[in-house]
Amino acid sequence: MSENLFDLSGQVALVTGTSRGLGQYFARALARAGADIAMTSRDKSTLSDFAREIEALGRKTFSTELNVRDHASIQRAVPEIEEHFGKIDILVNNAGCNIRKPALDVTWEDWNTILDTNLRGAFYCVRAAAPLLKKQPGAAIVNIASVAALLGMGSSMAYAASKGGMVTLTKSLARALAPDIRVNAVLPGFIRTRFAGWTEDAFSSAEKVTPLRKLATVDDVADAAVFFCAHALGTTGETLVVDGGSAALGPSL
Repeated sequence: MSENLFDLSGQVALVTGTSRGLGQYFARALARAGADIAMTSRDKSTLSDFAREIEALGRKTFSTELNVRDHASIQRAVPEIEEHFGKIDILVNNAGCNIRKPALDVTWEDWNTILDTNLRGAFYCVRAAAPLLKKQPGAAIVNIASVAALLGMGSSMAYAASKGGMVTLTKSLARALAPDIRVNAVLPGFIRTRFAGWTEDAFSSAEKVTPLRKLATVDDVADAAVFFCAHALGTTGETLVVDGGSAALGPSL
C-alpha cells in the first residue's frame, strides 16, 4: 500500500465555480494535497483574492473566465489552462445553481437555467477536458451532485432532477471514458455554508434526525473529492454520500 494515498503533488486540477462556496473548499483541499489549481468563474476578477490564498499554500494557480452555460466560454477556457499548465489531471465539476420555488411555480426559464448549469454545463466541461485528461495516468473527474438526487426536493424539483441526472451522467461517463479516466460523484447533504439558504432552525432540526447527530461539514465533502482523485484508484462510476447518514434512513428531511 502506498504511503502517500492522498498525495496529488505535480497534478493540475480544474475546479469550476471557484469564486465562492464549496468550489473554494474543493480547490483548497486539492491544493493542500499538492495539486496546482486552475480556478474558474463567470467573472475572473472575483478569483484574485482566493488565488493568493492558494498560492500561499505553495501551489501554482491560473484563473480564467468560464461560464458553464456558455459552450464557447468552455471551449476558450480549457485551451487557456492547457497553455498555462501544459496539462489537466483532474476535473471537479462543481459549478451549480438552484432556484427554490413550489413545483408548479417553476418557469420554463427557471428549469432551463438550472439544468443548463448543473447538468449540461458539466457534460460539456467533461467533453472539453477529456482529451487532455486521457493523456495523464490516473486522471479523474469528480462530479458534485447532491443527496437530493436520491431523496428528491419538493421545493427544488429542477435542482433534484439535475442532480439525479448528474448521478446517471457519472455512471455513463465512467463507462464511456474507461479505462483512461475515472469518473465518480460526491453527494453532499445538508451542510452549513452561507450560500445554503437555510435558517439556523432548519440546520438544527436536520441535525436532530441525522444518525450521527451532526451534519457533514464542507471539509468532509471536500475530503471526499480528494479521496476520489487520489485514493480511489480502482473506483469508477460510484457515488459517495456525505450527509451524516440521513440518506441511509430514507427521505426524513
